[in-house]
Amino acid sequence: MIVTLTANPSLDRTVALPGPLERGEVQRAVSVSQESGGKGVNVSRALVASGLETVAVLPGADSDPVLAGLHDSKVPFASLAIGEPLRTNVALTEPGGVTTKINEPGPVLSEEQQEALIALLLDRSRGASWVVLAGSLPPGFPADFYATVTRRLRTLDGDGGPRIAVDSSGEPLAAAISGTSSDGVSGKPDLLKPNAEELAELAAAAGFATASTADELEADPAAAAAAAAAVVRSGVGAVLATLGSKGAVLVTADGAWLATHPPVAAVSTVGAGDSSLAGYLLAHGQGAAPADCLRQAVAHGAAAAALPGSTVPAVHQTTPDAVTITALRKD
Repeated sequence: MIVTLTANPSLDRTVALPGPLERGEVQRAVSVSQESGGKGVNVSRALVASGLETVAVLPGADSDPVLAGLHDSKVPFASLAIGEPLRTNVALTEPGGVTTKINEPGPVLSEEQQEALIALLLDRSRGASWVVLAGSLPPGFPADFYATVTRRLRTLDGDGGPRIAVDSSGEPLAAAISGTSSDGVSGKPDLLKPNAEELAELAAAAGFATASTADELEADPAAAAAAAAAVVRSGVGAVLATLGSKGAVLVTADGAWLATHPPVAAVSTVGAGDSSLAGYLLAHGQGAAPADCLRQAVAHGAAAAALPGSTVPAVHQTTPDAVTITALRKD
């Protein structure tokens, strides 16, 4: 069982344009689609597509379009009614996969509702193999929310508790590599899944001496591996850094690897990173070695980029045999 938490879910509308986005002009869409979304929701959707057992934990009323979409898609979920509608995000996709996203902030949850959401997650996470904490946080949430939830999960079943993956950005992601609590329980996850921009920020927060931009990390996998290694040395279990069309790197305490996939005809990059995380978790649950978990992650991400909107691939739609794995130095 893999449990996902999406604190700020959304109804994701994807508008496909016939050509490049023209600011200030009127353009007619080629197509419009919508899916229940948010990073954790997308991970659960991808897992369901491949036949894995998962539960998506999120706020929202049963009548909300986001939850109705999950019901229609047969994605198991546990929700907390909050008395407000969830947000809608819009993605504008151009031919070739260039995507412009407009994300709403989301509803405000009270401290009592935040605590109730954590309690719901803890209840559904008993016996889980992984818990994924993913996406942005709603307005008013503390930046260290994911670190706090991680510490609470650590005490759930003692040494038998679930592994924890975090996929976020900005302050919530930086707080995920912060120190332990006063009782010595670590708030650092077993797996972080940043993109190149987020990896550059994380490496700086971890005290990595060599500052690199996102473009530099995408262009130089060795630099990306070194930056990820700095994050691992800070106490994080592993870093799966997606580098767009350049593939991804995985760094653990025992090694570092680069995975690349032959170019695909990109249709939409929405949800590709979430599919990559789902691919990693799928392979991990099958007992695959780290390099092969990375292989499936990149295969999933490439397959997602070739699909329209925020459509997620099933494992049979991926091509892991086409992925090339290269061992890298960590420093």
